[in-house]
Amino acid sequence: MSEQQPFGEPGESDEFDAFDEIVDAETDRDPDLAVIEAGSRTLRTRAGSPQGDQVPARPADPEVDKALREVEAELATRWGETKLEPSVARISALMDVLGEPQRAYPSVHITGTNGKTSTARMIEALFGAFELRTGRYTSPHVQSITERISLDGAPIAPERFVATYQDIKPYVEMVDAAQEYRLSFFEVLTGMAYAAFADAPVDVAVVEVGMGGSWDATNVIDGSVAVITPIDLDHTDRLGATPADIAGEKSGVIKQGATVILAQQPVDAAQVMLKKAVEADATVAREGMEFGIVSREIAVGGQMLTLRGLGGEYPEVFLPLYGAHQAHNAAVALAAVEAFFGVGEQHARTLDADTVRAAFASVVSPGRLEVVRRSPTVVLDAAHNPAGARAAADGVSEAFGFSRLIGVVGTSDDKDVRSVLEAFEPVFAEIVVTQNSSHRAMDADALAAVAVEVFGDERVVVEPRLDDALEAAITLAEEESEFSGAGVLVTGSVITVGEARLLLGRG
Repeated sequence: MSEQQPFGEPGESDEFDAFDEIVDAETDRDPDLAVIEAGSRTLRTRAGSPQGDQVPARPADPEVDKALREVEAELATRWGETKLEPSVARISALMDVLGEPQRAYPSVHITGTNGKTSTARMIEALFGAFELRTGRYTSPHVQSITERISLDGAPIAPERFVATYQDIKPYVEMVDAAQEYRLSFFEVLTGMAYAAFADAPVDVAVVEVGMGGSWDATNVIDGSVAVITPIDLDHTDRLGATPADIAGEKSGVIKQGATVILAQQPVDAAQVMLKKAVEADATVAREGMEFGIVSREIAVGGQMLTLRGLGGEYPEVFLPLYGAHQAHNAAVALAAVEAFFGVGEQHARTLDADTVRAAFASVVSPGRLEVVRRSPTVVLDAAHNPAGARAAADGVSEAFGFSRLIGVVGTSDDKDVRSVLEAFEPVFAEIVVTQNSSHRAMDADALAAVAVEVFGDERVVVEPRLDDALEAAITLAEEESEFSGAGVLVTGSVITVGEARLLLGRG
């Protein structure tokens, strides 16, 4: 860790005034939450005034590329990420024979429905700016499997990815032989990440759950900080049919004595998580109460924020990402890093504001309202559930102001496709439905049938091949001439976005 002190100088007490508006604006809170909160500590500073592209291409070296493909092929023989046996028994057994590598460093554990990867990238950038060596584990990947494991803010080198797999492979096979079911694709990758972080070694790991929380493979860490991004309906067949049900699974990341950073949540979900925090004697910081967004303005290439942290205010923070949801992710990320450094409990001062600004200014989040082409502008967003689609629709409308927007949508067949399309209907002039190469992709004709019900027949174009769909959408956008302000949004799935990114020359 650097000798640089992360804390700034004390400010004036009137800096709290603007934040009072956030508290006053909390009009939809259930009074019953007060009963729950009475049994739990909250993080609120009380001591007076507040004291490059991340998506790698295939390896250029043919031998390295061959070795990586062989590892990918072996991993593909295991259960995919949608086939689960809800248990941490297998990953716990793997950690045991590996010597518990996940205990070699402190961790920030992130769950929620949307915003996990972007929030993880922001947390990673903040830690890096304060000269901590970081490991980040996120999923799914946009283009390369190596994106999932990052060291020092960059995807792990393919050579190191292969070497890590080969190192743990004998232990994986040992666990496979002893368990009822073999380790899954995600469980092996999780083991690889934890081993790579210990080997580096890292100062702190930033870990995103794969699904849920309680029985997720990542949940063998003791996250000193648990981050819960907004909860909405997704994976309802696995996690439950209501936000409260889903919160019950996701609150499993809250460990005894941890600090919980809670994004804005549905009231029933908040009740469940606060109850879990009480049981775990955890400290809670809630967006809109202990931290939040004081102000937000659209800026060229992103947005300018004033954030309220646990210890004070951070003005003039430039975030080079689009959408109000990313501003909320930034507030959550900042609070998580402050909590890790003890702000709010041990310290009543802010982190160094210039370092915070530099960190946020460096953030990238591929496939999240990412511009990959101009004339016409083509934007990629990995929204794949209704809440994500609503955020993407609002974000693209606010940031770009297209006179006419053409959608290219390819989804998985296990999603709430109708609700996703309904979220985009107000902003798409026309929609080109397609499908990606995954076996989970929804058939283009089946997707078109739903799209016609939502958009009407005249606004729907069907192009089963993604390359043809992109060409059709760009042609439609160009029909109003080069200077008309039309654009294209490619969305519906991380896989669709990743494949479009490759087709458009990014990666």
